[in-house]
Amino acid sequence: MTAKTIIVTGGAGFIGSAVVRHLINDTDHTVVNLDKLTYAGNLESLKEIDQSDRYHFEQVDICDGPEVKRVLDTYQPDIIMHLAAESHVDRSIDGPGEFIHTNVVGTYTLLEQARSFYATLSDDKKAGFKFHHISTDEVYGDLPHPDEVEAGTELPLFTEETSYEPSSPYSASKAASDHLVRAWLRTFKLPTVVTNCSNNYGPYHFPEKLIPLMILNALAGKPLPVYGKGNQIRDWLYVEDHARALVVVATTGAIGETYNIGGHNEKQNIDVVHTICDILDEVKPKAEGSYRDQITSVADRPGHDMRYAIDASKIQKELGWVPQETFESGIKKTVEWYLNNEAWWKAVLDGSYQGERLGQNQ
Repeated sequence: MTAKTIIVTGGAGFIGSAVVRHLINDTDHTVVNLDKLTYAGNLESLKEIDQSDRYHFEQVDICDGPEVKRVLDTYQPDIIMHLAAESHVDRSIDGPGEFIHTNVVGTYTLLEQARSFYATLSDDKKAGFKFHHISTDEVYGDLPHPDEVEAGTELPLFTEETSYEPSSPYSASKAASDHLVRAWLRTFKLPTVVTNCSNNYGPYHFPEKLIPLMILNALAGKPLPVYGKGNQIRDWLYVEDHARALVVVATTGAIGETYNIGGHNEKQNIDVVHTICDILDEVKPKAEGSYRDQITSVADRPGHDMRYAIDASKIQKELGWVPQETFESGIKKTVEWYLNNEAWWKAVLDGSYQGERLGQNQ
């Protein structure tokens, strides 16, 4: 495949940095990381590749049209991979406005600048151009939970045809951005493709999210807060598997298509927490007792979806992608990464990675 220039928005975030590392380490493509560097953006996650002559960083807000235009005109990308987003459900409940601004207005701004840029391209360049919008399975709402159906009943999965029923301000903002991307394809003929993924986990995950929060709270001797009974079910996808899938879609996916990306790993939240505790009991045992002793139940979040599960058969059949990690192999790698990279997460917890103090959002 001919080497391309790829703009990755949000490339200093959790998933974005995995995409950037994969592109630099495993392909010949040139990467332009366009990131505003909000609290969740961390350039320390890119230290291993930031000296590559194929990597460029631009600190730009996707809502800033003139700056986005400058970046497009300067680097003349073949592909835009749009990952920049506010993504934490609890934060969206506490303050929805920022999610609407970044996820909806930001996506609109990016689409408009991409449309203007696309119009300037030669026919040959137009033929290879693609706007890849990265979204979430949360736009679909939730699915029947095993506790709600008769034993032995086959439970449904999210497919690319599942209707949208977002529950939180976060998922509603992502649903809106998905619809904008499809509208810009149909109305303005901007070549777009959309992916919707299940819950990611792995190295460099910001500590407000479930898995890194549990690991770091456990190590610090703090409570491990679990919403309600912890019986909410998620399909867990190792972030490096997701990065590979996204690059496959960006480079070979068909214009106008949607691809669901999942890990084939449905787990109850409480079982995820138990697994983390059991791994820590094995590799870093406490002086007394088990890490499970730190688990505590807290009031459930408003409108909490009970089950997500992805049917990823389309991307497997059409593009040949399958996850390489099982949940068991991926979660062990993740726990070991946090144990071996204390400097990274300590800098996040004390805020020194941004030059200011940022505490965990618990």
